[in-house]
Amino acid sequence: MFGFKKKDPVAKLRKEYEACMKAATDLQRTGDIKGFAEKSAEAAEIEKRLVEAERAAGN
Repeated sequence: MFGFKKKDPVAKLRKEYEACMKAATDLQRTGDIKGFAEKSAEAAEIEKRLVEAERAAGN
């Protein structure tokens, strides 16, 4: 009945992934290559979860 109030897990992961990639880009621009690599690895893990969630949702 109140399904419209539920958060979409795919949208949440997509937003988290985009924020992580933006942070990685900002780190790269400032010259923090180690931070960029760590943030990129984190984004890759989020992307894996995002793909799994999209498959589960049938998108």
